[in-house]
Amino acid sequence: MSIHFILGGARSGKSAYAEQLAKIQTQPVTYIATARADDVEMQARIQHHQAQRPENWATLEVSENLGLVLNKLKADACVIVDCLTLWMMNCFAQHPKLNTQAIDAFVEALNSFEGDLILVSNEISMGVVPMGALSRDYVDALGRLHQQIAARADRVTLMVAGLPMTVK
Repeated sequence: MSIHFILGGARSGKSAYAEQLAKIQTQPVTYIATARADDVEMQARIQHHQAQRPENWATLEVSENLGLVLNKLKADACVIVDCLTLWMMNCFAQHPKLNTQAIDAFVEALNSFEGDLILVSNEISMGVVPMGALSRDYVDALGRLHQQIAARADRVTLMVAGLPMTVK
């Protein structure tokens, strides 16, 4: 069992790198997609990502109960979660205040997951502090989640301009 945490900015190559790693795995791959197709542009992004994946990969669309879904997956699987940034946004959209129950359930599922897990997320905390309280709450919550995952992860990679930079 291992956790590989992949961080980076928008269009840094995170998803492509995660998919490359999964393609060399011998066990079955499950791709957990967290994006919601709420507009035409997001629909196009989702279709692009879908076209990149091998047909034999199982795909699950999960917008909120990520911990529950992870708990149901088999130990001999390779699972990609793409991406935690959108998942956290979905949690905030459902619950205007921080959804600590969903986050705690996800972290608990990480601790008990027995397969290989590739987690993808945007590193959004390298810029200015957001002006609005809700935006600050989101950035703070995502940053804290990233710290918990990085502490638990076997490997952490920061993607910069399509290049994987080993952090841990």
